[in-house]
Amino acid sequence: MTAINIYCDESNHLESDKKPMVLGALYCPREKTKIVNKRIREIKKEHGLSEDFEIKWAKVSSKRIPFYIDIISYFFDLDYLGIRAIVADKSNLNHAKYNQTHDEWYYKIYYQLLTKIIRSESTYKICLDKKDTLGKARIDKLREYLCNTEFDYKKDIIKEIREVHSSQVQMIQVIDLIIGAIQFNLCNKGEIKESKAKRQIVEHLKKKSGRTLRVNTLPSEFKLNLFFWNAHE
Repeated sequence: MTAINIYCDESNHLESDKKPMVLGALYCPREKTKIVNKRIREIKKEHGLSEDFEIKWAKVSSKRIPFYIDIISYFFDLDYLGIRAIVADKSNLNHAKYNQTHDEWYYKIYYQLLTKIIRSESTYKICLDKKDTLGKARIDKLREYLCNTEFDYKKDIIKEIREVHSSQVQMIQVIDLIIGAIQFNLCNKGEIKESKAKRQIVEHLKKKSGRTLRVNTLPSEFKLNLFFWNAHE
């Protein structure tokens, strides 16, 4: 059985602003994680940055465009790294109708993100960027639902789901950058302050992926799999 690590992050999960939320998961064979993490740190050093520098979409600036382009290019250079992302439209949510809180809905979307990645012939350890101090009970429930879906009652397939701090996990930093670009690309220019640096990163991501980043990909897409969710479906 292939052992796989999945690294997850979100962009714009708050209910109040009504802008689309993007959840993303980057998956990597466990045997390759040390190689990937080492190379990400090397790219940081090549651009005059500390190994501890945290890659974040919010930090994108014109002086570091070559660095962020190199990070995205490195992801696309490796055929064993893949990303699945769900873009969730929050404009028509009706939590009362489904007797749920926004937080419960958030983890339901996480379930939809992960259940399409997990296969019974592999084993998984899943890291979620820490959202708040109340997440452990939710991720325990998330693991339970995922295990039930895979008939994994002994938890042999989904070995672990845990929260981590993104500052300490290189591949969560990469997924933060990519889903940040996807979310930015969906906003109208009047909704956010346009950034030429961020726009350049978005265009590079479009070029490398061959996608507009605005529509669903095929369900079988491995490298950058996108699904657009809305409350009407």
